[in-house]
Amino acid sequence: MHTVVLGTTGTTPADVLAVARQNAKVELSAEAVTALAKAREIVDALAAKPEPVYGVSTGFGALATRHISTELRAQLQRNIVRSHAAGMGPRVEREVVRALMFLRLKTVCSGHTGVRPEVAQTMADLLNAGITPVVHEYGSLGCSGDLAPLSHCALTLMGEGDAEGPDGTVRPAGELLAEHGIRPVELREKEGLALLNGTDGMLGMLLMAIDDLERLYKSADITAALSLEALLGTDKVLAPELHAIRPHPGQGAAAANMLAVLEGSGLTGHHQDDAPRVQDAYSVRCAPQVAGAGRDTLAHAALVASRELASAVDNPVVLPDGRVESNGNFHGAPVAYVLDFLAIAAADLASISERRTDRLLDKNRSHGLPPFLADDAGVDSGLMIAQYTQAALVSEMKRLAVPASADSIPSSAMQEDHVSMGWSAARKLRTAVGNLARVIAVELYASTRAIELRAGLTPAPASAAAIAAAREAGVAGPGPDRYLSPDLAAAESFVRDGGLLAAVEKITGPLA
Repeated sequence: MHTVVLGTTGTTPADVLAVARQNAKVELSAEAVTALAKAREIVDALAAKPEPVYGVSTGFGALATRHISTELRAQLQRNIVRSHAAGMGPRVEREVVRALMFLRLKTVCSGHTGVRPEVAQTMADLLNAGITPVVHEYGSLGCSGDLAPLSHCALTLMGEGDAEGPDGTVRPAGELLAEHGIRPVELREKEGLALLNGTDGMLGMLLMAIDDLERLYKSADITAALSLEALLGTDKVLAPELHAIRPHPGQGAAAANMLAVLEGSGLTGHHQDDAPRVQDAYSVRCAPQVAGAGRDTLAHAALVASRELASAVDNPVVLPDGRVESNGNFHGAPVAYVLDFLAIAAADLASISERRTDRLLDKNRSHGLPPFLADDAGVDSGLMIAQYTQAALVSEMKRLAVPASADSIPSSAMQEDHVSMGWSAARKLRTAVGNLARVIAVELYASTRAIELRAGLTPAPASAAAIAAAREAGVAGPGPDRYLSPDLAAAESFVRDGGLLAAVEKITGPLA
């Protein structure tokens, strides 16, 4: 387990993933501590002045017109956290909350928020102790930051509310902090607001979705190649010169991946005597075009994520020249748009995968394969209902592709009259990514069975490696009907955890 050192800049997606998914420890650099202290001096100086400054000596949102006296400011900071911790619904996943906490700490360490060094250190201490605040599904509109989710995290810093301990048990946060020797923080001017005002939840989920989708897009290239083989298709459409004349980079990469998987195949393009065809169906022939467009969308999303990761999102912010200025940088539109865009791309990739699966199961279009890949069709149903499950997943993904960011609902007495709904876009993308893994798993299950049913024909070495690894992982091959759900679950784990990609890359080398 390595340690992620936070400076004022330079945090990477790999750092976020390490903390969120691998429980990496967090350390504040000397540079960050110095920047924190310097920004705090500016906030303290403003707090001592009689003139009201938003977030320092005023109320918040639509209540910003009230000047708060010195003796009430600590209460103000506690109150904003308590009142904003208003989430409802199911708990959010542990990795999402860890990403949320770490990204807020990253911004705090930028020196633009005015939070004291000891508060930042306590945030790091919580992460390092494995204490995870209970955050709920609903409560963020993706504007003024992910307010409710971040408030539940800040509540834990104060020793209030509930949190999950490193053993997975949910308990009062005060008890967990005491057990780990962590002193609850007493928030001062601006700190409550600074802990709540960021796009950290939606950004964390975007970074994790990008990580998952990069693996799933390569896995989809593999299953598309397996289906092409199983359908005795032609690999001529994957020739580099064809993709060079339409130079979308994702398309070229997808075609190259499929070609690498199919190298040395004894099934592609040589066995069409029983049913000659000039061209394969779109779901087979256009696989690189569809997967490639999604890849290019993924590259755009990664660019947006990198810019957001380099940002210090707070309101107001402490500027290098000492000014503390209000702004609108907390609006989640840039992140929300790409979250929605990825949900559209994922739905389309799932849709074309399902069409190939359906083709494999239809005796009228599968070029000699048994109906539903059944052992004894009529007695056995084969993979008929596996495709139903896949179709249900795809149908839900189409619904999830409806943009959240096209919506807005006014809040805070019309002060916050246009919001991004970025948190909602991120939540539905997480569901879509999970469904995509399942859809690809069903295509893998069908295509590997179909290849094995092509008696006497030799698949490509990479395909053979994929089939062997799948069988070793508990994804069973052809045979009479059996309880399918465990097989499909094994296929899902094999795809989701990278087993399929690893097996193929041992033969092909790294895929693009």
